[in-house]
Formats: sequence, C-alpha cells, structure tokens
Amino acid sequence: MQNQIKSLQNTKIKSVIQLKEKSRIRKKEGCFIIEGKREIKLAIQGNYTITHLYYTPSIVSYNEILSIVEGYDNQIELYEITIEIYQKLAYRTTTEGVIAVANSKKLDITNLVLSSKKPLILVAEAPEKPGNIGALLRTADAAQLDAVLIANPKTDIYNPNIIRSSVGCLFTNTIATGSSQDIISFLKKEKINIYGAALQASVNYHTQDYTKPTAIIVGTEATGLSQDFLQSTTQNIKIPMSGVIDSMNVSVAAGILVFEAKRQRNFID
Repeated sequence: MQNQIKSLQNTKIKSVIQLKEKSRIRKKEGCFIIEGKREIKLAIQGNYTITHLYYTPSIVSYNEILSIVEGYDNQIELYEITIEIYQKLAYRTTTEGVIAVANSKKLDITNLVLSSKKPLILVAEAPEKPGNIGALLRTADAAQLDAVLIANPKTDIYNPNIIRSSVGCLFTNTIATGSSQDIISFLKKEKINIYGAALQASVNYHTQDYTKPTAIIVGTEATGLSQDFLQSTTQNIKIPMSGVIDSMNVSVAAGILVFEAKRQRNFID
C-alpha cells in the first residue's frame, strides 16, 4: 500500500533529510538512505532491510517501483512524493526518482566469518575520501574479494557519497571495520599473510606468492601505513614507478596489487 506526501514539512521527509546530511543521525537511528534503482536492488540482494521507499511518479512509474522490490518479502512503507520533495532528498545530479531508507548492518570485525580457506582480503587503513572508498569497493567487487576491511575509518561507511561512488558495491562486498590493532589481531588469528603497500623494507609486489591466505593493506596517500601495520606485515610490497613522485592514488594501487593476486590464483586470463 502506498501513501502520498506533498509537504516538505512532513516529519518523515524531515527525517530522511537528516539521514542524508548527518552521520550522527545515521548512527543513532541505525539506518541510512539509498538513491537509485540499481543501488536499491543491490542492497536487497545484499540482504539489507528496506523499511521505507519514496518515489516521484513524474520520473519513475509505480510499476517500475514494484519491479525493483519484486520478490522482497519484508514489508516496505511506500510513499509517493512530489518532484520538489524528491529534489530536496536527492544527493545525485542524475535523477532516478526513487530513494529508500534501509537498516544499517553491524560491521564490527568481531562479527566477520570468512567462508574461504584461502581468503583474499583488501584492507584500507584510515581512508577518508568517500570517492576513494567507493573506488576501492568497486575494485573489490570486480575481483570478488572475500572481504574488505576498513581500519580506523574516518568516514561513515553509510555516507551517501560512498554509496554513490561505489555504484552500489557497498552492498556487494563483505565489509568489516575495526581499529588497526583489531584487524591485525583478526588476520593473525586466521593465519592470513599480511602484505603492506609501503616503501619501507619493501620488495616489488610481483615477487610475492599470493595464492595462500592473503591480506593486501593500503594506507592513505598522505601518510601511508601506520606503525601498527608496518610492524605486523609478512612483507612490505611496492609498485615500481618511473615518474617523479613516489605514490599513486590508493584505489589505483589497490587495483594493481589485487589483480596480481587474482592472476596468480588463475581467476583471470
């Protein structure tokens, strides 16, 4: 059953705006917003619970909305809204006419269970820019990694800009967060080799064997990896570069390292 909302002063609309703009509210309420047909479908496939769905019929039809949630068993509160309200809620320049509210998942590293005996994991330490986090998640999805671990996250994982830049890959990856020490402890407990992307005491990345349980660690472009990780790695690795600078975008570096591991594992040509 659907209802209509025509006022920006409606309490539900005000609540969605708060979720869009404030990380504190997302954490307090335990929910976040998703914009776009594909992203909502991916969230459903990723077993996220959708509680509310807002759409404007001037952009997307009611039948299209039904197709998005086809086969979804949980009850969703469906609201038809005006184009003016939608434009206030939307955070993307391209419009698809639909926004959902979903429940957050508990992403703490203590809840992570790995299904593979030889996992391949990407760890990003202290990432801050939503665009970089989104790009890392897209790389992880393309490589079908076993998990993406975010150490000391500086940005709310459910930030709308991360969802946008990841084109919904936030929902297609297994993600966990924790302190650097928590993640190091987890990797050591699981007997996973730790390869840190760093210049200190490093060897060329392609000389290492990534066919065993492997975690590839990348840090920020500004400061690199923390001492916690540098002192805990199995081996530090570097990408040989011929230019003037000695670093590259973190998502580009991660892609190079991850797909070398995939190549060794014969999952790509």
